[in-house]
Amino acid sequence: MTTVLDRFRLDDKVAIVTGASSGLGVAFAKALAEAGADLVLAARRVERLEATRAIVAQAGRRAIAVAADMALPESALVVVEEAMKEFGHVDVLVNNAGKGTAVPATRETPEQFREVIDINLNGCYWMAQACGRVMQPGSAIINIASVAALASGGLPQAAYSASKAGLIGLTRDLAVQWTGRKGIRVTALAPGYFPSEMTDQFPDGYVDSQLPRVPAGRPGDPEELAAAVVFLASPAAGYITGTTSDLPRTGERGSQRRELSPAWQGLGAEWPDGSRVARQGLPRDRRQPRSWVRCGPGTDRRRGPGRAQRSA
Repeated sequence: MTTVLDRFRLDDKVAIVTGASSGLGVAFAKALAEAGADLVLAARRVERLEATRAIVAQAGRRAIAVAADMALPESALVVVEEAMKEFGHVDVLVNNAGKGTAVPATRETPEQFREVIDINLNGCYWMAQACGRVMQPGSAIINIASVAALASGGLPQAAYSASKAGLIGLTRDLAVQWTGRKGIRVTALAPGYFPSEMTDQFPDGYVDSQLPRVPAGRPGDPEELAAAVVFLASPAAGYITGTTSDLPRTGERGSQRRELSPAWQGLGAEWPDGSRVARQGLPRDRRQPRSWVRCGPGTDRRRGPGRAQRSA
């Protein structure tokens, strides 16, 4: 008898993880192997993939290492060809390879911008395209986007933010194209602050300065993100496609919601900057607010749909 926990297993599945030479890619490969999958590990620094392959072997699964530059369409073809040659099928793709930069927009060169787009967005498309040609119904693609696609972190990251926002759009479109017709689910994760080579490059104190925007109040653990990858790759997520999960939810609205006074259920609650909150549109039982509008300091007007129509 199959139990609910069995639906989280990936026994004898084959998963490709790009950017598997360090950081989150290693955590993803380890978790997928522990769930029962064999691995195809792809990265430019192929010598560092040996350490990841050893971790997979400790979990009792097989892995091959493939040198690949995700900015090149031909690299995607090579990765999939090697996977098919070694294992005969591809069931999961984790598009994890990425590049982060922080360059002021007026100083960023076309070459710098294109490099980020080529790896973070175009590379994910080439990999999805190559895998989509050989995947069978029940397969899954997980794109690793970023919370930077959903909210600004205060760094000059136009290329990075644009590439990750594009990846969310790509996720949605491929899901519409492939899930119903080919049985391939496509989802995305938008991580916040998880330790990685990318976060190691942030200015001192930057991550700590962003934690008030994080509901959990701390950075994430790579194993927590890896568990989400396993879930989305597994049959347990069989009805989930086209979605982006941000872990955890951050951003300006999230920050304000977290810091809002407990008095928010009454008129006159305060935002962190001292401006006030007013209810907008009460439901029929008038017990809970539908939404809130931000008013200037000293104002606490309640505005409902009826009043808005009369003043229009």
